[in-house]
Amino acid sequence: MKVSFHGAAREVTGSCHLIEARKKKVLIDCGMFQGGNATTAENYKGFGFNPAQVDHLLLTHAHCDHTGRIPQLVKAGFKGDITSTAPSSELAKLVMLDSAHLQEEDAKRKHGQKREPLYSSSDVEMAMRQFKQTVNYGQTIEVAEGIRATFFDAGHILGSAFILLEIEEGGMTKSILFSGDLGNKNKPIVRNTAKRPDADFVVSESTYGDRIHKPLDKSIDEFYGAITSTFEAGGNVFIPTFAIERAQEIIYFLREGIEKKKLPKKMQVFLDSPMAIRATEIFRRHPEFYADGARSLVDRGIDPFYVPGLQFTQSMDESKSINDIKSGAVILAGSGMCNGGRILHHMRNNLQNPANSFIFINYASRDSLPRRIIDGVNPVRIYGEEISVRAKLHTINGFSAHADKAELISWHGQAPLPLQTFLVHGSIESMKVLSKKLATDEHPVVMPEPHEVFKL
Repeated sequence: MKVSFHGAAREVTGSCHLIEARKKKVLIDCGMFQGGNATTAENYKGFGFNPAQVDHLLLTHAHCDHTGRIPQLVKAGFKGDITSTAPSSELAKLVMLDSAHLQEEDAKRKHGQKREPLYSSSDVEMAMRQFKQTVNYGQTIEVAEGIRATFFDAGHILGSAFILLEIEEGGMTKSILFSGDLGNKNKPIVRNTAKRPDADFVVSESTYGDRIHKPLDKSIDEFYGAITSTFEAGGNVFIPTFAIERAQEIIYFLREGIEKKKLPKKMQVFLDSPMAIRATEIFRRHPEFYADGARSLVDRGIDPFYVPGLQFTQSMDESKSINDIKSGAVILAGSGMCNGGRILHHMRNNLQNPANSFIFINYASRDSLPRRIIDGVNPVRIYGEEISVRAKLHTINGFSAHADKAELISWHGQAPLPLQTFLVHGSIESMKVLSKKLATDEHPVVMPEPHEVFKL
């Protein structure tokens, strides 16, 4: 039995792990490398294995850094089945179609290092034909003879899972657990992360392995305060928003803020992201995956994702018309990292107005536009223009969908310590901090190199 790491190895994106056992090859996730030009270039390289030899793909959740190279995998010869939860299957299609669209648009632009798209929308449709089975939490399936997989609630986004593989070899059973991305606790829509089962080996994410999140209740109060003060100043609030989970969560908190009279009932709210609008429709179709808070609302006939004054802006003309509103509006627009999408147009038109506020509630990677703005770069370049930053800036860190250091340590310790732990999906700095907390002399922690292979 061997495990190899072909993405998210000493970096935060591109999750892709391969198990080889009983003459079978099982892949856990096949994600896109995201970030600067260097990581983007990784997507054009080989996988580090032959896709045609992979028998099965198990998907932890739908984020692009876990699903984004699946159509590319199929194009390269993968013919096996893909298994996930039902929400992950639907959201994965949405994410991959969006990725294909962005690549197709990028290929039309004239720039120095023009690249052909990795895949097209039709390639996504082909890949979706291989999503043959959906599973529920706690359900065990036979991936191949002598290889079983069980999905558990990871509490990260709707439908997210961590996956236990049990493999019969030489008259005994070995087990390896893949965390995927683990969630931050006590969120309103997704349930808390399930307890870790016993496993011989654990592959754990480490995104926030070096820090503790701000408490969610304090972050929500800060969020409400930023909106209220902006309205009092006669401005609008702009929130760069991830389409999946974050957009729905913010709408949930806006609804709750109005209900608790902490926000004005008459404010206008715009979800200015076609992808987030479609994701919200998928969320509405799967209340069986909700946490108790959101599920109790549904049981009482209340839509968790309805806010008085909420408008879905599908077309570009509808998006542009938001510029006519001078005050009293909250605008949620993609993308969360401000590397494309409608938020860039809103920044170009509204960053210079001191009455407006921009609220950053997402992870801002090094050298990204949000990070430069937060770090005080002024002016910033958007669509080739120098834009002065005069709007108020609010950075609120408690909305993360990832477990922090304390939660990762707690999850890891909920069962007997594994023979070995592999840390993935994090920076070197966060891995080193988390490793010191998890490792013992008898239970080592390893930080795999890209494409490194381990015999278990």
